[in-house]
Amino acid sequence: HNLQVLFSENAKFMDYYGIAASIAEKFASLGAMVVAVSRTSTDFSSLAETVCERIESVSCDIRDEKATKDLIVQAYKRYGSLDILVNNAGIMQNALLGMITRQSLQEQFETNVFSMIQLTQTASRIMSRQKGGSIINMASVIGTKGFAGQSVYSATKGAVVSFTLSAGKELAPYGIRVNAIAPGTIGTDLLKGISDEKIEQHLRNIKMGRFGTPEEVADLAAFLASDYSKYITGQIIGIDGGTTI
Repeated sequence: HNLQVLFSENAKFMDYYGIAASIAEKFASLGAMVVAVSRTSTDFSSLAETVCERIESVSCDIRDEKATKDLIVQAYKRYGSLDILVNNAGIMQNALLGMITRQSLQEQFETNVFSMIQLTQTASRIMSRQKGGSIINMASVIGTKGFAGQSVYSATKGAVVSFTLSAGKELAPYGIRVNAIAPGTIGTDLLKGISDEKIEQHLRNIKMGRFGTPEEVADLAAFLASDYSKYITGQIIGIDGGTTI
């Protein structure tokens, strides 16, 4: 299949970039035309130039409903179809309950939840006319199990989980599959700011004894985007090395 992809990313606020880049590269290597979206086009421009000409880097603030709607429509017109939407954008701002600000609440929900719903609304309208498509949302083990000091982030990822379950039911009759990936700790540059003690603590909670890689998340995303998962929808698939066992 020559799949056209809209890939939603917001690398500025959290190091989702390692996962984002890996998914973009994986999809492109499998023949997809990838529209990689971030707040600044430079986030993916080097990847597009050095890795694969099938990756188009686009700048857009996904919290802007009109801008994202226009972006999807333009991508559809340019490539002729919209087969996959990956909602990977995310902000994580840690704070204990007594220290949570209204601004932090708003920023995390606007990016992690509102934008995901808006992107899915627009993409699903196009996909329904095509009689098919795959929407992949990025949840988190924190959204399924919770974590002290991350209650707002956990709440946003819990919303991703609930939205995926409901959207999966609603869009299935149109041939649109909606699934979510729930990563545990993935070995990206985000870990560079964490102390060795915290690293060891995280590792003790992982039954497989190591962090996951962005490439492993990309492999799962590719599976969910492909016909190998054509009878799978409304699922939250953990990729955490046994953290939640």
